[in-house]
Amino acid sequence: MRLTRRTILTGLLASAAGGALAEAPATSLRPRARAADFFKRALPTGDDLVARAGLGAGKVAFVVADATTGEILESRAPLLPQPPASTAKALTTLYHLDRLGPTHRFSTRLLATGPVVNGRIDGDLILAGGGDPTLDTDGLARLASQLKDAGVREVAGNLRIWTGALPNLHEIDVEQPDHVGYNPAVGGLNLNFNRVHFGWERKGGDYQVSMDARSATRIPGVAMARMQVVDRSGPVYTYARGEARDDWTVARGALGSNGSRWLPVRFPGLYAGEVFQTLARSNGLMIGGPVLRADAPEGDELARVDSAESRVILEDMLEYSTNLTAEIMGLSASKSDGDVETLAGSAARMNEWLKSEMGLRSVALEDHSGLGDDSRITASDMCRAMVASGPDGALRPLMKPFRTDDTTIQVAAKTGTLNFVSALTGFIGSDDGRRPLAFAVFCSDIDRRDALSMAERERPAGGRAWAGRARTLQRALIAHWNTWYRT
Repeated sequence: MRLTRRTILTGLLASAAGGALAEAPATSLRPRARAADFFKRALPTGDDLVARAGLGAGKVAFVVADATTGEILESRAPLLPQPPASTAKALTTLYHLDRLGPTHRFSTRLLATGPVVNGRIDGDLILAGGGDPTLDTDGLARLASQLKDAGVREVAGNLRIWTGALPNLHEIDVEQPDHVGYNPAVGGLNLNFNRVHFGWERKGGDYQVSMDARSATRIPGVAMARMQVVDRSGPVYTYARGEARDDWTVARGALGSNGSRWLPVRFPGLYAGEVFQTLARSNGLMIGGPVLRADAPEGDELARVDSAESRVILEDMLEYSTNLTAEIMGLSASKSDGDVETLAGSAARMNEWLKSEMGLRSVALEDHSGLGDDSRITASDMCRAMVASGPDGALRPLMKPFRTDDTTIQVAAKTGTLNFVSALTGFIGSDDGRRPLAFAVFCSDIDRRDALSMAERERPAGGRAWAGRARTLQRALIAHWNTWYRT
């Protein structure tokens, strides 16, 4: 279902009834207490809650509105640009649903460039990606099984990969540490969220390490990502980009007796190709030689696996906040209007859509996941997007429930977290007969965030405590709004 916006927003922007989203007040509005509501006079305002939050020099902005009419009910610094963090994924969801719809699927195919004669492909076999952000090792195993069932036993040529469905990008954000798994490469052929599993175990005086593409049922090893244990005090990890390989080192003293973690992959197409070749061989298929690149997805289709529908992928993305999925969903939506080569270019296309179709005024996102440090949006704009999508629209059912201290309050929301940034946006109630609310809350201490060195960015000192105080404030504001405004 396509979202309806333009006529609703026209009315909102023209409204002069008590403050609409076009003219959000600069300070918090407290409703006049009536005699029947005398008990509320002793309750804190939103500004009071912010003052008590203990966020130091951090800045807080929020807007809460009637989700149906768009009437502003309370606000603080509504026009202050703030980092959205992963709440940007809610906007990407709206964008993708509008451009490609909720039933869109991504396909990964096997193509033969020559005829199949007596079980032998007289040509190359192409693994052609369709941009699926959810393809995993088990999906590749299904492709290998389909190929075997089709009677193929041998490939005369090479296994080739096609990754041109989407631009191939080395990473999402250049300002992240090399080793964090939430900042992988992006491309038209992705596997396991473009992460490789690094495991280690002490054996005598040395370590046994492994790099694999494990799934729930399979653990195929990979050679395109290598790890070397070295003697040094720091840094813990180093990365070097080879011609077609990810070369890692890890400090021996940081490992302990055993453990594991997921590391980002920078050559996702080659990663998928190597894993598929291993799985095909395990099915008795003879595919030799190196994995090469294909110029185009041309040939006869022998097998394919399709992703779930977009609405399922988006719901999963909003629950687990997977950055790769957000970038793929945004890039594929942008490409529906023509080729796009960079995340910044795709985000600019989404920004224009948000302004023209959702009525946002000053949104400036640099990607689709919210990972980028320079993305900005105001609380007014984010709340406006929630109102435009509507409490009964396509977005709210995809958002996960947000837990509060009061289990009777129904909240569907998207969280967002970066170092010294905490954001929340969504809806309060909608099916209990009372007024549904739309809201956005942004907390940030940009100066403190900018002062972090690269080595401090994974676990900064004081970061967890600060985030806990911000989340406590967000829950308190939700309870406050539920008490004051849901009549």
